Order: sequence, then C-alpha cells, then structure tokens
Amino acid sequence: MKTAGMIGGLGPESTIDYYRAITSRYRARNSGGGYPSLIINSLDISKGINLVDTGRLRELEDYLVAGVERLVHAGAAFGFFSANTPHIVFDEVQRRSAIPLLSIVRAACDRAKSLGLRNVGLFGTRFTMQANFYPAEFRRAEIAIIRPKESEQDFIHEKYLNELLNGTFLPETGAKLLRIARRMKVEEGTEAVILAGTELPLLLRDSETADIEFLDTTAIHVEAVIDELLR
Repeated sequence: MKTAGMIGGLGPESTIDYYRAITSRYRARNSGGGYPSLIINSLDISKGINLVDTGRLRELEDYLVAGVERLVHAGAAFGFFSANTPHIVFDEVQRRSAIPLLSIVRAACDRAKSLGLRNVGLFGTRFTMQANFYPAEFRRAEIAIIRPKESEQDFIHEKYLNELLNGTFLPETGAKLLRIARRMKVEEGTEAVILAGTELPLLLRDSETADIEFLDTTAIHVEAVIDELLR
C-alpha cells in the first residue's frame, strides 16, 4: 500500500479535518475496504505564521523541507501540506524534496477549470490573498482571481488568525463572509469563491449558500490525495 505524508499543524483544526476526510473518502472509493496509510508530521503554526509575517521565506522553506524529510524517512511515497499559505514557497520546497508533493493550488485550479469557471474570488489569510501563487496558477488556465477589498481582506485575515486557527467558528463571522462573497458576485462577477484557507470550510461548509458556490480546497485536495493513494 502506498503511504501518504501530510505536513499538518498549519493549523491543527484543518489537520483533524483532513485526517477524517482522507479516511472517509478512501473507504468510500476503495472497493477492497481497509484504511489508508498516512503519516502526519504536525508542525508549529505559530512559527510558520511568524516566518511568513516577517518575510523570512527562506527560513519557512527550510522549515518545511525539514518537515518533508521526516516524512520521507518515515516511508512516505508522496507528500502534501494541509494548508494553503505554505504554498507561498511550494515550488522551492518541491525542488528540494525527495518525493513528489501534491499542490492544493493546482488541485483547486483543475477543479475550477473542469467547472468552466472564468472569474473566481479568493478567501484566505492575507498572505494567501496578496501572494501571487494563486493568480499565477489560475492565469495559466485563463481564470481570473478576484481579491476582496482591502478592508474585507483585513477582516478575513483577523478572523482567520484569531478565531478559526483557535477552533472558534462563530455564526456572525460566517454571515459576514457570505455578505462579502455576495458583494463580489454582484459587483465583480465572481462565479465562485475559493476557500483558500483550510479552516474556512469548517466555518462555511454547512452554511446556507444556495446563491454562492464555494470551492472547498480541503475537499478538493483530499480527492487528489485519494487519487494518488489509489493510483
């Protein structure tokens, strides 16, 4: 059986969600039954955020590379990050990795392309919303990335770091995010919103959103992981 290696802890709530989803989807898709072989290396979210926030991206790269190396030594055949923001140095980490890494950004782009989308909104940490790794990937698929207004980015970032990463999921925060998504749909023509923060689906996955389409990057990424496990 092929073994997957997950860099988790970035943050803990989404790592738990990934584990549950991978186990559930593997059993649903694997006709032979059984459970997936998965190794989790849980890193320190506080250290990761500090490195990004202070622009020490080479140190972040080194931190992630060391984390991936531990997965390699434990027997992982491929790896992935259970988070979006670390993809700010994904290409650099992949170049230094002894195993292939599955990109959440590429998986999300493939899903958006399969749906025929052309304009999508982007929710995540400020680091993710303002970085180029989502626009660059989607540009190759001729899909435009639309960012929220600066004040909306401030709101999303603050709630992400101070609520979601701490396991706090408040209805009023979800309602505000839905209002932002609806504004972007009306004013900027977004056809869907990428939940490019793996804690965001924990807040919005079960919301009443008949008029808003979300691309749940956790669920999309999990399917890519299962594809690789079953390949």
